[in-house]
Amino acid sequence: MRPAEIKRVTAETEIELKLTIDGCGETSIDTGCGFMNHMLALFAHHGRFGLIVAANGDTDVDYHHLAEDLGIVLGGAFAQALGDKRGICRYGETTLPMDEALISVYLDISGRVGYHSNLAMPSQKVGDFDTELVDEFMVALCRGMGLNLHIVQHRGTNSHHIIEGAFKALARALRKAVTLDPSIAGEIPSSKGAL
Repeated sequence: MRPAEIKRVTAETEIELKLTIDGCGETSIDTGCGFMNHMLALFAHHGRFGLIVAANGDTDVDYHHLAEDLGIVLGGAFAQALGDKRGICRYGETTLPMDEALISVYLDISGRVGYHSNLAMPSQKVGDFDTELVDEFMVALCRGMGLNLHIVQHRGTNSHHIIEGAFKALARALRKAVTLDPSIAGEIPSSKGAL
C-alpha cells in the first residue's frame, strides 16, 4: 500500500496527513480553505491516492502559511512512502484540458529539487484564495519530495480552470511516476544506484 503519516506543528500551522500511494482516491480533507480542499480532493482522485488531511493555520492572516506547509507535508509523505524509490517508473508526464485551459506536467522523482512553471492566472483570487499561492504550494511539495517539476500552461483564461488543470495533471503524472515497473523490480531507477 506504500503508506505514510506525518504530523507537523509550527507556530503558524498544525497539519496531520495520511497518504496511501496505492489507494483508490478515497479522501477526507479539511484544511480550513475550501479551494485547497477542492484541489487536494481532485488531486487524490486523479492520482488514485488515499489522502486524509486535517489542517489548521493562521488563516486570519491569509492562506500563505497553510498552502506552503501543506506542500511541505504532502511532499514529505510521498518521500516517506516511496523510501529509496526502488522499482518505480520515476518519470511522469500528462497533458490535459480543463475547459479552455490546457496544461502539461512533466516530472522526475530524482531527489533533485526543481520547480519550473509559466502558470499565468488572470485573476489574483479564486474565492478567497490567492492564486499566487499555487506556486508556493508546488515549490514546497518539490522540496519535501525531492521532485523536479515542470508545469506548462499552453492556454487558459479562467484562473480556477488553470489551477484545477495543473493539480489534475500533476496527479496523473505522479501516478505514472510512482507506479511500480515490473521490468525493474527491486532496482533503483538510476544509473548511479541511488536517488
